[in-house]
Amino acid sequence: MAGARHPVCVSGAALVQTERLQQTFAFSVCWSDDSDSFVRRSWEDFRRFHKTLKETFPVEAGLLRRSDRVLPKLPADAPWLVLRGRTSRGLACLQLLEAYLRALLVAGERVSRSPVLTGFFAPQPWDLEPMLPPGSQVILPTPQEPPPGLPGSPAIRTLEAQSLRCLQPFSTQDTRGQPFHAQAQEALDVLLRHPSGWWLVANKDQQTAWFPAPYLEEAAPHQGQDGGQPLGISGPQFCAVCAYESSRADELSVPAGARVRVLEASDRGWWLCRFRGCTGLLPAVTLQRDGLGTLLSGPWLHRGADGAEGGEGKAHGSPRSPQTVMLPPPVPARPPLSAIQSRCCTITRKALRQGAP
Repeated sequence: MAGARHPVCVSGAALVQTERLQQTFAFSVCWSDDSDSFVRRSWEDFRRFHKTLKETFPVEAGLLRRSDRVLPKLPADAPWLVLRGRTSRGLACLQLLEAYLRALLVAGERVSRSPVLTGFFAPQPWDLEPMLPPGSQVILPTPQEPPPGLPGSPAIRTLEAQSLRCLQPFSTQDTRGQPFHAQAQEALDVLLRHPSGWWLVANKDQQTAWFPAPYLEEAAPHQGQDGGQPLGISGPQFCAVCAYESSRADELSVPAGARVRVLEASDRGWWLCRFRGCTGLLPAVTLQRDGLGTLLSGPWLHRGADGAEGGEGKAHGSPRSPQTVMLPPPVPARPPLSAIQSRCCTITRKALRQGAP
């Protein structure tokens, strides 16, 4: 299964900076078997990868005849990048690398399905770690501005809140210091997404509070207005540290690095999971928390961890999982309010100050 698949789509997800000022670029990779994974690569990794591509495909690289070139050029350090700050340069490079990778995927099957390209996107040990290095900062790219309107027309942009639902009960305080309780399956409107993993949400009573993003999930298209959804559709997000091939009808087959939803955890060593729209059992030893994927996953990327667009599903019990318990999602470290306000525009800062106690 792992040898036949190949990447079909790549999206730049985030810029990751460590305490030692090292930068890596996180990408969401969608594979031909409908699975998806997150990988982190450095600029040097891309340099070595591009050199290997030219050595493996001299014709496609235009080394023999320039007119035969189909391989894109690796983005160089442009002069206009030098004038920017370190973070701005990193985000600009993330966009350039995303365009470079997408050009590779359309350079022909001989290149896009080659072991060189597939191996570059294959999850590495650091991609499967449950946590990022201590002190790491995850910086999300700014959404692209919409195309300008006609000359002289007023520049009006509609800010529409997205409605997500809470996976499990969670209690915190709202922006006025009052208790804020969210129940399982309750719909919450996301007003502001912060890279720390704490998002500004509002409930049906118009209470606003900072809420941990791993507790939120996109509602399925068939979900009703009351926020209800059949049991067994969602759960905490985990990552497969190694490939597993099913040997029974009630088991799942997953490639290494695949993101799955754990619906039920058991002390017997077999967990009920959802992957690519199917529900089945996986060995618990092959799964661990998906740190980066939990923070970056969302509707703006390819699809959810179960690989489905939101189809119906049922969670069936098994003799190997008689005693089950739902695992709570991880809660990211909450940044101070000053750090949140420093990344907001003037209008948002004023609104937050008005809502403060």
